Amino acid sequence: MQEQRSDFGFAKPLRLLNAAEYRAVFSGTQVRAAHPSLLILAVHNDLGHPRLGLVIAKKHVRNAADRNRIKRIARETFRLRQHSLPAIDAVVIARPGIGDMDKAILAKLFDKQWRKLARRVQEQKEGARKR
Repeated sequence: MQEQRSDFGFAKPLRLLNAAEYRAVFSGTQVRAAHPSLLILAVHNDLGHPRLGLVIAKKHVRNAADRNRIKRIARETFRLRQHSLPAIDAVVIARPGIGDMDKAILAKLFDKQWRKLARRVQEQKEGARKR
């Protein structure tokens, strides 16, 4: 049986995998999309595709099931939107209050933040061209 491959997968090349990759985003943030319950930091990469890292701290989301739900929704919205995102390394950081949101609200919030991030990257590119 032949394995079916999807253009919407979430394989290792689409993830930030080690501390150095996270550090590069934290220290070199070029674009951010903020919400009171969520922050996405991003830096351009030369890979030709976006990558995702998640920081869902126990300090802000005490319940493990809630942390896992947030990570699942973040990965799913990223996976579905990956082809409309520019080549960036993005780190999602949970803030207090995000654990109280239900699945539908979280999905809408993440989708809105991915759109905002893509728009800001595009605006930054256009601004750089004008200079």
